[in-house]
Amino acid sequence: MSRQSLEYPNLLLWGRWDTSKVQVTDPGLANVIYLRPALVPWSGGRHEHKKFGKTRVNIVERLVNEMTHFGKKYAKNTGRMGGKKQRALNIVKSAFVIIELKTGQNPVQQLVRAIENASPNEDTTRLSYGGVVYHQSVDISPVRRVDLALRFISEGVREAAFGSPKSVEEVLAEEIIGAASGDANSHSVRKRNEQERVAMASR
Repeated sequence: MSRQSLEYPNLLLWGRWDTSKVQVTDPGLANVIYLRPALVPWSGGRHEHKKFGKTRVNIVERLVNEMTHFGKKYAKNTGRMGGKKQRALNIVKSAFVIIELKTGQNPVQQLVRAIENASPNEDTTRLSYGGVVYHQSVDISPVRRVDLALRFISEGVREAAFGSPKSVEEVLAEEIIGAASGDANSHSVRKRNEQERVAMASR
């Protein structure tokens, strides 16, 4: 039994899901996917001015924070979702209910699997020698891997839900289920494969 489960033995996320038993199988992400049990994933921004503070923010809250950028199609934090965290919380909660109904599994575990499958291992950086700029493949830190995975998931939801008769909750649930299963049609998995393919060509 982990120390987290001993400190917070009976806290279920939204009174429904146990996060103390969620497993992170990717050893590179084990220290940056935070799963401390909480009733509501809302820290109030206490991590804001601490170095690497976001690594101590519940992973569900980090997904909620990404969903608050669900504005216009190509705008990051404007439009109907800009800063509306309570609305984003309701969207993620409803999506988790759909995931549980469709898969019969803990939706937090499905989210962790989705992040593991959607987080790229390589990226490219720009190097300049003698006025010539070229791209070089580089490894990605675990913190950035999680950042990119959450960004890919939220971008996929934004693009799929824009102008679609499906609700945001349904699209988010489908994206998480697809990424958790490693489906190549999932937007986040496709973006990861594309980024790693470009990085491989720049080695």
